[in-house]
Amino acid sequence: MEGLTLEMAIDTLLAQVKKIEEVDSIPLLKTLDRIVARDYAAKIDNPPFNRSPLDGYALNSTETHGATSDNPKKFKIVAEECAGDFFYGEIQKSECLRIMTGAAIPASCDCVIRQEDVEINGENIFVPYELHHNENFCFAGEDVSKGRILIKKNTKLNAKHISILASQGYSEIEVFKLPRIAVASTGDELADPSENLSEGKIYNSNLFFMASRLKELGFEPIIFGNLKDDIESACQKIHSVENQIDLLITSGGVSVGQKDIMHEVVKNLGERIFWRVLMKPGAPVIAWKTDKFLGLALSGNPFAAFATFELLARQILTKISGDSEILYTSCDAEMASEFNKKSPSRRFIRAEYRNRKIYLQNQHESGSFYSAMNCNCLIDIPSGTEKLSIGDRVKVILL
Repeated sequence: MEGLTLEMAIDTLLAQVKKIEEVDSIPLLKTLDRIVARDYAAKIDNPPFNRSPLDGYALNSTETHGATSDNPKKFKIVAEECAGDFFYGEIQKSECLRIMTGAAIPASCDCVIRQEDVEINGENIFVPYELHHNENFCFAGEDVSKGRILIKKNTKLNAKHISILASQGYSEIEVFKLPRIAVASTGDELADPSENLSEGKIYNSNLFFMASRLKELGFEPIIFGNLKDDIESACQKIHSVENQIDLLITSGGVSVGQKDIMHEVVKNLGERIFWRVLMKPGAPVIAWKTDKFLGLALSGNPFAAFATFELLARQILTKISGDSEILYTSCDAEMASEFNKKSPSRRFIRAEYRNRKIYLQNQHESGSFYSAMNCNCLIDIPSGTEKLSIGDRVKVILL
C-alpha cells in the first residue's frame, strides 16, 4: 500500500498491533507509571482500628455530662498509649487513658479530649466541658473498608496509588510487561557525539532524540546504535536481536537515494505494510513487520523524524503498552502569527501553544531541528491551504 492519508496509516498500523498481555510481579517501589494487570482490593480496614486524631485523653463521654469550667469532672490517668502501642486493659469508671495521635482507642472509650483542654494534677485530669459520643474519634475503616476495590486493572500507577497499596500491605504488584523497543539510525555519514567530526560527517542526533523521547514516555529503549549503509550487515544486525524486541524504530534510509537501504532490508527480513504517508514532513515513512516484531522506519531529516514519531509511533506505543496517557491530544486554536507558504499537500508545522493561541517558530525546514526546541504542538494544515493569517482558527496537535 502506498500514499496513505495519516488517518489510514494510523488505522493500518494499529491493526498490526496487539496490547502486551504478559505480566510481571515487581516490588511496589518499582511500579511508578506501570499499568496494573488486575484489580486490587483492600485487604484490611484502614485505619485497622478506632484511633485518636489528636494528643489527649480517651474516656467515656457519658461521664462528662454536667462538666463545666466551674465544676469539672475528675478522671484518673491509668496508662499512656503512643502510636504503635496497644492498651489491652479496660478503662473503668472515672478513669482515662493518655493517648497520642494515631494510637488505638480502647473499646471501653468513646471519645478523646485534647490535652490542652484539661487541667492536670498529678495522676488526675479535670475535664471542663461535656464531650459527645464519638467526639475526636476516627473509626476503623473510615478511609477504606476491607474488600473495597481500590485500583482497577489497566490503571497507570502514580505516587498516590502506590501509597494506597502500601497502606494495605501490598509489597509485590502485578503489572503488564513493558514493550521491548529498539531504536537505530542509518547512514555512513553519522558520527557519535563522542567522536571528532570529520569532513562530510554529521553528528547522530536522531538516535538520541528517539531514545530520549521513549524514556520521556515511560519506556526503556534498547539502543541499537547506527546501521551502516550496507544491506547485508544491517539485516544481520537486526536479525540477531529479532527475538528480543517487539518494536523497532529507525531513522533514515527510506527515500529513493542510492543508499536508502531500508527498502531492501525490509524485503529481506519481512513484509512491507506501507510506504509513504500523504503529509509533509516525513512522507517517505515505511511500516513493516516480521513474524517477531513491528518496524517503523522514519525519515532521516531531524524534524521529519520528530513529526512522524509523534504522529505515528505514539499511536503504536499507546496500543502496545495499554497506556492511554501516551497518546497526543488535539484542539482548535487561534493563529497569533502568519504562515505565508502555500500547502499543496497536508503539512504539519512546529509551533508554540500558549493561552489558546499559536505562535510560529522561525524555521520550518525538515532538516532543521533547533526551532523545535520550544515546540509543544504541531499545526495540522489541510492540503490546498493558501496561507494562514493572524486570527485564523487551526487544528493543533498538542505534544
